[in-house]
Amino acid sequence: MKITRLTLWHLPLTSHEAYYMADGKTCDTVETAVIAVETDAGLTGWGEVCPIPHYLPAYARGVAPALIELAPVILGADPVGPEALMAKVNDWLPGHRYAKSALDIALWDITGKVAGLPLFALLGGRRAADMPLYHSITCIAPEEMARIARDAQAQGITQFQVKLGADANWETDVARLRLVREAVGAGPLVYGDWNCGATSLDAIRVGRTAAAFDVMLEQPCATIEDCARVKAATNLPMKLDENAHDTASLLHGHRAGVMDAVALKLSKFGGLSAMRAARDLCLHLGPKMCIEDTWGSDITTAALSHLGAATDPRRVLNVCDLSGYVSPRIADDGPVRSAGRLAPPDCPGLGITPDRDRLGQPDLILE
Repeated sequence: MKITRLTLWHLPLTSHEAYYMADGKTCDTVETAVIAVETDAGLTGWGEVCPIPHYLPAYARGVAPALIELAPVILGADPVGPEALMAKVNDWLPGHRYAKSALDIALWDITGKVAGLPLFALLGGRRAADMPLYHSITCIAPEEMARIARDAQAQGITQFQVKLGADANWETDVARLRLVREAVGAGPLVYGDWNCGATSLDAIRVGRTAAAFDVMLEQPCATIEDCARVKAATNLPMKLDENAHDTASLLHGHRAGVMDAVALKLSKFGGLSAMRAARDLCLHLGPKMCIEDTWGSDITTAALSHLGAATDPRRVLNVCDLSGYVSPRIADDGPVRSAGRLAPPDCPGLGITPDRDRLGQPDLILE
């Protein structure tokens, strides 16, 4: 089997509400990059990557130049067994992991279809029927954030990510955590996320004051060292996110003691191949894992749901129903949340069929 064509689309995804984060970062309408990898056997694999602007060193319009550069390696190659081709891709173009993530997902989709198996069967076997979701709450007035939390809890959500730092007021951030905790009651997981936008001083003040509310902190500062200072000063559990992107960073976070939980994002690691390796390392290191991505729709959501289902459920903190946050949906058979949980599709490969009509005219065709 050989790859004969690669097609790329760009599609705007609009969030159900604007997301406000620390450092003036916002997420409202974001462009996703969708690719179709076609073969001479008539099989097509689908992939997607959706970087958030101003968030990480990645942007949607960087995918096309990377694929053009990689065309001599991709076209004519055997797509089955993704790691083999991805090793050649990484040798040809070092770095640029986000631009390779969609390609890697598409190769896994083809491999699953050739095997006649859903991806969770190839990623370790199904360990869970479904996985818990978390709800991300935009950083707005504390009372409104509490209302959002109550609404999400009524739909079965038991984990709440509280965005912090949008107004650079540490006392308001304390109020956000306090009111969300009061809204959902004792027991559910509540964690405050600065997306690297806090100073260690402000994060320590918030953490020490909010310690009585039973919360976790997520990536308050831009460096692992600053996060470690916050952890030591507050004695609160911490989730690592932006600084977790490869084996070295996972080991660094573990040694620094800031990885009680960790966000494994497909586009940061470069797709399912690298994420599976990161998952296996985390099974050894011990953190609970959030298996997710920066943003995206049905293809990305399906991919992470398969990896989540193939992971020891005792070590999965949550997955993310990205396609549930945005419109349009690009696959009618994509996974849909139910009672605060998400299950992967059962059909071979990713188990979904994107609608080409919704994608519109492609922006790039390589053959």
